Amino acid sequence: MGLHLVEHLQMAIATLRTNKMRSGLTMLGIIIGNASVIAMVGLGQGAQRLAAEQFESLGSNVLFIIPGSRAAQRTTFDLPRTLVLTDAEAIAKQVPNVVAVAPQINSRGLVQFRGINKDSLVLGVTPEFIEVREFTLDQGRFISESDVERNQRVAVIGSEIADQLFSTTEPVGQKLRINNISFDVVGVMAEKGASFGTNQDDAVYMPLTTMSNQIVGRTSPYGTELTFISVSSESEDRVRAMTFQIENLLRLRHKIVDEDDFSVQSQQDLLDVANTITGALTTMLAAIAGISLLVGGIGIMNIMLVSVTERTKEIGLRKALGATQNDILYQFLIESVILAAIGGLFGTGLGVGGVFIANVLTPLSAPVSVTAIVMAVGVSGGIGLFFGVFPARQAARLDPIVALRSE
Repeated sequence: MGLHLVEHLQMAIATLRTNKMRSGLTMLGIIIGNASVIAMVGLGQGAQRLAAEQFESLGSNVLFIIPGSRAAQRTTFDLPRTLVLTDAEAIAKQVPNVVAVAPQINSRGLVQFRGINKDSLVLGVTPEFIEVREFTLDQGRFISESDVERNQRVAVIGSEIADQLFSTTEPVGQKLRINNISFDVVGVMAEKGASFGTNQDDAVYMPLTTMSNQIVGRTSPYGTELTFISVSSESEDRVRAMTFQIENLLRLRHKIVDEDDFSVQSQQDLLDVANTITGALTTMLAAIAGISLLVGGIGIMNIMLVSVTERTKEIGLRKALGATQNDILYQFLIESVILAAIGGLFGTGLGVGGVFIANVLTPLSAPVSVTAIVMAVGVSGGIGLFFGVFPARQAARLDPIVALRSE
């Protein structure tokens, strides 16, 4: 009669404990594989969360109208200036369900205050910018309609510029120089954070007309050239209709008969692209990490084959005392599964620890995926069972007489 499962477990554990070094090295591949899978899945989900948070920081229910065809946007960073200020004004007047339109000109400039120089992002904006992009002020005021109409040399600075240039004095009411032109500081933005590699706190905001006429100095026969236009909608369910209406309006204004010289993208469009990229990267990294599990399984099979060879006399003696082929088969299978399961548990702890460390050291908010843990541990146990079958069958098929005679 075969031994009970408990006895099989006790014998397997006792055998593994007598070869602690070998057992530990055998589990190493499983440990690394499990830890890698759990960490990679967690980091990938953290990257998706970060992308979602950064898109939310751009403002809610916002459409972005970007100059240049989609093909041009994929192949060059120097996009043609096909959008002008009158386009933004037409959208505000003619497209229904628009809450606000914020035309924008982006550039970089040298910002100076009392001998401190800083290369920063310089933005030409209108009063609607703060509403569309959901920015808030910390001090002073924002750009006004009067500032835009009169080409006033006034500036609102980001919180980082305020800290670095005005650490010992109140910034509002001071004068700073942008590209050697003096500006009055009228406000300071509240902290916003970075978005897609751009530090929104390291920026200076000035009237769009001042930016166009006195900083960038670029003109178009069709009007003031824009970097892009942001448009806010009344609600999310209006975004699709607004996109269609804006596209038709700009096609009429630009007299387009072939390919558009602009594109309209919603937050969700951009988020879907980011999620597709991060999802593909997560899958690829998890698959690469999963190779370690396969390597660990092969390691288990090799060690168990060696164990069969070393324990030939033990197997022969047990068979001579009445152990069946199934008894031998179960013992070696249980040893393989125990190696894989313990390796999976250690690997899980290591992977979870890696996720927590990444959360501390990086801006990611990576979750610990319960699904990834269950799958990794389950797969590692399955690998132990799969790769343990061959050596277990080899052991079970040994002839007891031959085994007892072996040296």
